Amino acid sequence: MATAYLFDSVYLQHDTGWGHPEKPERLIYISNALSQAPYFESLVRIKPEIPDMKHIEAIHSKAYIKRIEKEIKDGISYLDSMDTAVCDYSFDVALKAVGGSLGMCDAIMEKRATNGFCAVRPPGHHAEHDYAAGFCIFNNIAIAARYLQNRHKIGKIAIVDWDVHHGNGTQHSFEQDSSILYISLHQHPHYPGTGASSECGSGAGKGYTINIPMSAGSSEREYIPAFQNLIIPAIDEFKPEIILVSAGFDAHRNDPLSSIRLNSETFGEFTRMLMAVANIHSQGRIVSFLEGGYNLQALAASVRAMMDAFVYGQGAKND
Repeated sequence: MATAYLFDSVYLQHDTGWGHPEKPERLIYISNALSQAPYFESLVRIKPEIPDMKHIEAIHSKAYIKRIEKEIKDGISYLDSMDTAVCDYSFDVALKAVGGSLGMCDAIMEKRATNGFCAVRPPGHHAEHDYAAGFCIFNNIAIAARYLQNRHKIGKIAIVDWDVHHGNGTQHSFEQDSSILYISLHQHPHYPGTGASSECGSGAGKGYTINIPMSAGSSEREYIPAFQNLIIPAIDEFKPEIILVSAGFDAHRNDPLSSIRLNSETFGEFTRMLMAVANIHSQGRIVSFLEGGYNLQALAASVRAMMDAFVYGQGAKND
């Protein structure tokens, strides 16, 4: 079983400015941590390319794509809200975040790897059809899901979002779609304000959105049972052909943007549980996409725990 890894220095060119939590150092710390792993040289490397725009247009409107390209080229500092900071390179970097993510999907579907991690910036799960938000420009995971269906003829996809913030953009992309099961557990109430348990999809998609709000101060004692008793059974019943993960690590106890109390190894445990159900229904196929995580040391250790699980099926204790 091979594990793939997407990282490129181009993702460091997205400069969000002094003091912004979603900063290039996030990927530097991840890269340094993984470079110390004994398996690092054996990871299947994915190189980002500019994607065909039709894949982005499957999630975002043409008008939105043209607007943000123009605004960024005109020198705007923020897109749509004061949290999504951009620089002159941000549009091209966001394109390559998508392109690299689609390349990862190709590697998994072509059986060059069984699972993989996309260490990309900017993140994506808050990006709406025509609105940038929460540090996100393009919704990488949503675009990847549609790409898997359109390019690789995948039928059913499960998306698990363990970022501490609810993935409003991803939910809204698929809330009327029964072919994609979206499951999010997140601190609530918290940014962006969506993700109540009553939000369960609509129309043909009713019942295929599952939100699991977690109270501030929650820890492994609440999260592990949520996985065991809610998330894994829902995936088992759905029987997806691949599992995608919005892998935010901001539910860590040391993260400055949340009040959840997880440790680093918990993310390895989440990964192992998902791998077990993926082995039953999805040929082991899992792709994770970096979302949040803003304490640099905690982020690096948590990603390492996830990657240890991908490679070994068990993780080192990293706190």
